Amino acid sequence: MHAIDTANAILLLGAALIIAGILSSLIATRFGAPMLLVFLGVGMLAGEDGPLGLSFSDFGLSNLIGSLALSVILFDGGLRTRLAHFRGLFAPAMTLATVGVVITAALTGIAAHFLLGLGPRQSFLLGAVVASTDAAAVFFLMRTGGVQLRRRAGAILELESGTNDPVAVFLTMTTIAIVASGGTMGFGAVAALLAEQASIGLVAGIAGGFGLVALLNRAKLPSGLHPLLAIAGAVLIFALAAVAGGSGFFAAYVAGLVVGNRPVRAYAGILSLNDAVTWLAQIVMFLVLGLLATPHRLLEGALPALGISLFLIGIARPVAVWICLQFFGFDWREKAFISWVGLRGAVSIFLAAVPTLAGLPNAPLYFDTAFFVVLVSLLLQGWTTKWFAERLKQTVPRRTMPVQRIEIDLPGQTDIELVGYPILPDSRVLNIASMPRWARATLIVRDKQIMEPSAAGKLESGDYAYFLAPAMRAARLDSLFAPLVEAGAAGVCDCEFEIHGTTPLAALAELYNLELGGLDGDHTVARLFAERFDHTPEIGDRLPLGDAILTVRALEADEVSEAALGFNDPEAIATTDRLKAFAGRMRNHKN
Repeated sequence: MHAIDTANAILLLGAALIIAGILSSLIATRFGAPMLLVFLGVGMLAGEDGPLGLSFSDFGLSNLIGSLALSVILFDGGLRTRLAHFRGLFAPAMTLATVGVVITAALTGIAAHFLLGLGPRQSFLLGAVVASTDAAAVFFLMRTGGVQLRRRAGAILELESGTNDPVAVFLTMTTIAIVASGGTMGFGAVAALLAEQASIGLVAGIAGGFGLVALLNRAKLPSGLHPLLAIAGAVLIFALAAVAGGSGFFAAYVAGLVVGNRPVRAYAGILSLNDAVTWLAQIVMFLVLGLLATPHRLLEGALPALGISLFLIGIARPVAVWICLQFFGFDWREKAFISWVGLRGAVSIFLAAVPTLAGLPNAPLYFDTAFFVVLVSLLLQGWTTKWFAERLKQTVPRRTMPVQRIEIDLPGQTDIELVGYPILPDSRVLNIASMPRWARATLIVRDKQIMEPSAAGKLESGDYAYFLAPAMRAARLDSLFAPLVEAGAAGVCDCEFEIHGTTPLAALAELYNLELGGLDGDHTVARLFAERFDHTPEIGDRLPLGDAILTVRALEADEVSEAALGFNDPEAIATTDRLKAFAGRMRNHKN
């Protein structure tokens, strides 16, 4: 009976902590606090120095929970990375995620050597532990703060955050093996270990990803089981790669990439459940890591840990970013912003616990220092990211509110989705000439009557419209059905001007006082859209241009023939006379 009572008490306490962590997210939403910091705080309050006084030091269980959570989180990161959205950015992002991590680890290791008195290998180990970033916290802050990043900066951060975690794991595990061997491992053995980890992880991720896609599409399962199959498959791929001697984390991310970029049945349901499970994984992992922390011991080593934190934030990360992005055409504002957005999070604390399991000397020092670095990073960078984004002009006006969409899984169809939207009074779709060619209307609900599209005619406010669309493109309809932000809300001026596709960018920049940011002024609006999208531009596609937003309004022969130029700052709009003169010149140019 005692064992049963103990199990019940553990369940009670675990559920209470998870609920407390979930409800505490309201604090982060209200005050803009980094979400992960709140979860860590709840875990620390429940720990041995907190009010509950729970003593928890099971690093083995923590490693198990962390491995399970990270496999799901990395799979989700790959699942949401659409390769077509990152054309032209793979090289800089991968350079930052590989070379940048090594530079960050090496420079931070130098600081650890002088501030903590560690040897070269031990210092580099600490640097590798805190070398990876956690951009999930950044994008949470962006969403809650109503901030939308420019395409290049946002895409680089998103792609880097998904790929640098496996690299940090490689470095950490390899360095631990070197330290545990007493430095007897030669360069050849280290290179062989890295190659083995990477190759097995890559093969397992690709093979497992395609196998999971085939299973999801062919298995006739009861409703709701496909998303569970995807998550279980991700954990299985992670474990198989790890047992085979490869990087399970790398395999999980690659598998997510494969699944996310192939037609998959019930993809919307998979994303929805994965989103919930990923949040739960982060909450549980950070609660456990918070329980492991001992605040009074953290304070004992606070000064050197603070020095390492500030060095990492102010020197190591910026140097790595500027070196890696120097030859990819990024301006100083973009590099400065990406340098600042280097929040440390779950992976760093998780890796900091591994030396304890490996039985390395000074293992508590690695954990305490990494934990302190994460706290400082979340406090200092987490609360200032939005401010830096605005000051460095890395935001674009958020001109649409979230859209309501319903997706219906079609049995036997993996390439096509049925999606439905309510037509609001200020939906963009009411102001366009035609829908994209790949979206086919199937039925319209108007005044409680179901109508065929031909009988319904033009969409009206209050309708509910259903469309068949390719699964990989369905999400692109969202911007057409999202309502415009009301004029004056959040400082937005809902003013748009028609621009012909053959208009040179230099002409727009001169008239509207826009910064082209290194773009060729001789390029036209049509060419700008063609170069920024892997696919053919569609009606409703949007691009930032200085302080303005260009939106596709009409197409001719797959090229943008008409666009709308909108502003978020009334003072940026030119005088009426100049606008009329410019419109006249553009009409003449068109004719």
